[in-house]
Amino acid sequence: MNASLVTTCFFIMLARSTDVSLDTLRTVAIVQGRRVFAALVGFVEALIYIVAIAKVLQNFIGSAHPVPYAIAYAAGFALGTFLGIMIDGRLAFGEQLVAILSHQGEQLVTILRGEGYQVTELNGRSRGGDVAVLYIEVPRRQVKALTIRALAADPECFYVIHDVRASSAARRLAHSPGQGSWAPELADRELPDCRQPAANRRSRARSPLAISSSK
Repeated sequence: MNASLVTTCFFIMLARSTDVSLDTLRTVAIVQGRRVFAALVGFVEALIYIVAIAKVLQNFIGSAHPVPYAIAYAAGFALGTFLGIMIDGRLAFGEQLVAILSHQGEQLVTILRGEGYQVTELNGRSRGGDVAVLYIEVPRRQVKALTIRALAADPECFYVIHDVRASSAARRLAHSPGQGSWAPELADRELPDCRQPAANRRSRARSPLAISSSK
């Protein structure tokens, strides 16, 4: 195996691993609704893919030793998948909603709120009796610390993590411990009356009876 073959295989594997890593990040960005970022990553990914596939076809067709090129291409794909997941975990873009079920809800709420987390508490019932359902929206990079803290307070608690694609701006809270409940720019915002569905409020406002009574 000569140096040219080794160099070409290394280039193919490097290009393909980079391409697949970007594809993984682009897929995550699409799921999260980050359109501009996904489009930019997709542009770079397509350029690298064209270069990689052209290099494979150039050396694969008519080559006396095509197998190393195929192996390099497949190895780059596998490596890119692994690296893409690892990079996404490190970057941790976006928000996640953590739902915690606990039989020690009151104690757990007190601990989490004391550390600055914004907790919404609901009462539920399971096969084992009454249970508290706690909802906490936090940045992805803070989820691990939150779950560790919850398990330390209640080792028998059960949690589920949901990805947040979008949420109401008026409900976007500060999550860093020690900060206030509301974001500064939303502190004085008057919230709409949510006791009626939006469709009912619109139909009521447009009804002839409402118009005539206002006159």
